Amino acid sequence: MDVDERRGEVLRAIVEEHIQTAQPVSSQAVARSAGLGVSSATVRNDMTALERDGYLTQPHTSAGRIPTDRGYRYFVDRFADPTAVRGLHGEQQRAVSEFFRGAHAALEDLLHETSGLLARITRHAAVVVGPPTESARVRRVDLVLLQPGQVLAIAVLSNGAVEREMLTVDPDLSSEQVATAEQALAAALVDATLQVPPAPRPSGDPAADGLAGTAHLALHRRAEASHDPLYVGGASRIAAEQEAFATARSAATLLELLEQQVVVVSLVRDLLDQGVSVSIGSEHRIDELRDCSLVLAPYTIEGEVAGTVGVLGPTRMDYQQALAAVATVSAQLGNLLSR
Repeated sequence: MDVDERRGEVLRAIVEEHIQTAQPVSSQAVARSAGLGVSSATVRNDMTALERDGYLTQPHTSAGRIPTDRGYRYFVDRFADPTAVRGLHGEQQRAVSEFFRGAHAALEDLLHETSGLLARITRHAAVVVGPPTESARVRRVDLVLLQPGQVLAIAVLSNGAVEREMLTVDPDLSSEQVATAEQALAAALVDATLQVPPAPRPSGDPAADGLAGTAHLALHRRAEASHDPLYVGGASRIAAEQEAFATARSAATLLELLEQQVVVVSLVRDLLDQGVSVSIGSEHRIDELRDCSLVLAPYTIEGEVAGTVGVLGPTRMDYQQALAAVATVSAQLGNLLSR
């Protein structure tokens, strides 16, 4: 192999060794493990060149080298493959298959449990951003008379979400009038969005029309107030692996960031158009993430991008495993929600 190819393999060996051991990697270790067929002196020269070019750094004078953000980027771009399921062990693959085979929970519970699944199989914190409501279309509308004076308005959306509003109504309202209001509301809202919902047409019954109008307004206001939901699984993993961050404060700052839902959702949305993606350390626009890597994959519902799954951890993460995990989970989640 030529010099550039050999140095790429040297860098690959250092990244893989450092991910496993968390220790600086020596030229002797690379020469033994990489199967390059060259001496440790040649490897040492390659490591010096890689350090000069910004791919490696030497934490101590007498120590081996560790990858920089640029080194991890080269490794991800050249050697990591999101379509390679081999990044997941057989037990992890079975866990994903069994989870989605038995998943029947409501959307909110499903996404929360999915974040926990992703955290368990990667051993990093996981994030799942739910589908936005602004573009979701109404599939079904129900008005349920619970008791005199109380009606539950329910809208089932195309993104799998279910919007509910409890309405206080005239206690003399009959079940027939509730049914009339439901028909008028469904005729107006099914296949429309709750962000811009058409008004229901009058039925000729003032009481039923009043209920339809009240439910229409309540569901619209609920949709306007909705934010892209964020589910975080395995946040405790960040504290457990704080030694992998530059300082203990880095882990604490990251935990604080995860509590800021709007910031995290905004960051994830910015990366959504890139498909399966990896953002490493200094590449982040948010200072609190400079010691972290974020691996993301979008999931689709009926062919449309709906949300994102991802893992968040130190830059010294197993990128092949993380890429395989988010790609597999996002595909399974999208398939489930599209059914």
